[in-house]
Formats: sequence, C-alpha cells, structure tokens
Amino acid sequence: MNKSKNKIMPSEQFLKVPKYISGEHAIEGQASITKLSANENLNGPSQKIKNIYESLQECLFEYPESDHFSLRQAISRIYNIDKEKIFCGAGSDEIIQLLCRCYCQVGDEVIYTEHGFLMYKISAIAAGAKPVKADENNRVASVDNILDRVSNKTRMVFLANPNNPTGTMIGLDEIKRLRKKLSSNILLVLDGAYAEYIENYDGGLKLADEFDNIFITRTFSKIFGLGGLRVGWGYGSRDIVNVLNNVRSPFNISSVGLKLAEISILDKKFVEDQRELNTENRDSLRKKLLTLGLEVDHSYANFLLLRFSGKQQVVKADNFLKKNGLIARRVESYGLPNALRLTIATEEICNRVHALLKELLGK
Repeated sequence: MNKSKNKIMPSEQFLKVPKYISGEHAIEGQASITKLSANENLNGPSQKIKNIYESLQECLFEYPESDHFSLRQAISRIYNIDKEKIFCGAGSDEIIQLLCRCYCQVGDEVIYTEHGFLMYKISAIAAGAKPVKADENNRVASVDNILDRVSNKTRMVFLANPNNPTGTMIGLDEIKRLRKKLSSNILLVLDGAYAEYIENYDGGLKLADEFDNIFITRTFSKIFGLGGLRVGWGYGSRDIVNVLNNVRSPFNISSVGLKLAEISILDKKFVEDQRELNTENRDSLRKKLLTLGLEVDHSYANFLLLRFSGKQQVVKADNFLKKNGLIARRVESYGLPNALRLTIATEEICNRVHALLKELLGK
C-alpha cells in the first residue's frame, strides 16, 4: 500500500518555498542588547503615537474598517494621490505575496535583482512561478541587466529602490526607461520601503499614475517606527487594486494598526526630523568606517552595508559585536557572504559601533 496516497500534502510549489530567516533578535546570556539587524527605526514611533496608544484599548472589541477608508484618505492627502488607487495590507510583505498570487501562474517568470529582498523569490515560488535573478553592477540595480533576463514567460519584475540590503538606488529616469522597454503585460513592482528616507523622492508614485502596469509598495515599518503593527500600502491602477481587494482577507489590518498608521502618515514633522537625523548619523558613521579600511557603499536608506576582506572577518566582527551587546545582520543569504548590514541608530550607538570595529581591526 502506498502510504503517501493517504497523507495530506500541500500544493507542489509550496514544497519548494525556502523559509525566510529574519535577523537575530537575542543573544544568549545577555539581557541588554541593541538590535541593529532589522532596519527598524530605533527611535520608535512619534510622540503622538505614544500619547494615544493606551486610549485605543476602547476599540479593541470592534472589527476594523474593511475598506481602510480613513487610512487611504490620509495617505491620499499627504501624497496628493487618488485614494481609490491605494491598497492597504498587513505590511508590504502581504502586498508582495498577493501580487504574485494574483498575477503569476505556474510556469511564469518573476525577475528580481541580484541582492534583492528575499520575499520576492519566496513569493514567486509560492505562486508557482520561477524566480529569475538579474545581476547588479557593483551592488546597484542595472536596467540593462534586467532587460537581458526578460523572456516571453516574464510576468513581473521586482525592484526595490532603495534596495535592501545594499542601500543603493537608481534614478526615476532609469525606472521610466525600464518600464518603457518592458512589454505592457509585465507588471513592474517598485518597492519603496525606504523611500521616506530620501528628501523630495516620491518612490515612483507619479510613474504609477502615468503607467497602469507599475505598482508601488510602501510600509509603516521603517521611518514611522510601526514595524510591530504590520501595516503597508500600495499604489497603482484601480484594476489591480480591485483584484487585490477581492482576494485579501476582509479584516487584514487591525483597528489599532489602521488608526496609528493614519496618525503617523499625517505627522509630516516627525518624518522630516527622522529623515534628517538618519542622514546625519548614517553619513557620519560611513565616513568613520571608511577610515578603518572597510568598504561601505553610499546608502540612501536607514542602514549601511559593511564589506570585509573575507567571510572569516565577517564572522569575527559579528561575534565581537554580539559579545558587546550589538546584533548586526549577516547577509550571506542575499549573496553577500563578506558583508554585514547595520541599522542606523542614535549617535551614541553609532559611535559605539565605530569604536568597537576600530578596536577589532586594530586601527
């Protein structure tokens, strides 16, 4: 008797999905640690959020708005975009998964860049599609390399701008060139998780109004400091938004998440202050690390990618930082075995990172 016939099995593509491994969040034997492994805003959310948080317990018994109207209206007001073209999800991760689920079939191909966010590959495989990697040029996305990987099976292209974990980005003119070169039946997804860290950068929102086959994803997990609430949003054609709304869970974001995201998006001063502080601390730390002989690309996000001479040095640096209560992110799974990614924190913590690496490297 064939026992496998009596065993409950998932659809075949789910057996091929690699597990996403997040950054470490604890160090055995150490109670006091600083986590620099998840690109969170270590300053936390705004004071307005902290002031109102406790009062929201009164709405915990209520189901949230299923149409996310208030949050969509707030996003529309801040970015001057059409609220009917805004989709809200449980973090941008859910939106990425839904896009693959709705627009990819078994045998289709999904292109992502060499060091792109791991969820692109995972979501493509889960949808039955084949992930196709496009080489970068010195850790910067290349439009020409992406176009070289396009085939008649390509249905989607993912591009994070700025990219995680490299922190690099390309200009909107290059993105527009990519869109024009791609076939009209290929969806270009622009991941703008770190867009708010760049002054006067809309993350491609205007392009999404110009082209029906561009979809933007954004998140409240980074500059807004709401990673624990899992709220994200997307922007694109009404046709795409309607499909996503039909497929998603009707109550995919909690009442608390919706309310706090709405308050956060309207707090323009907080965003401006966090952007300025991050830029100052990030660029200052990068200059100091360069004097230690480390290779550190210019970053447009809230983290730096530190490249060492070899994997052995990475392991030593990672362990030394952990010994001193700091958790960095190893990025070997992103194709960068000789690198560590470090979230930008306060000036004090950034100075501590520099001092520790200076000690380790004997500089």
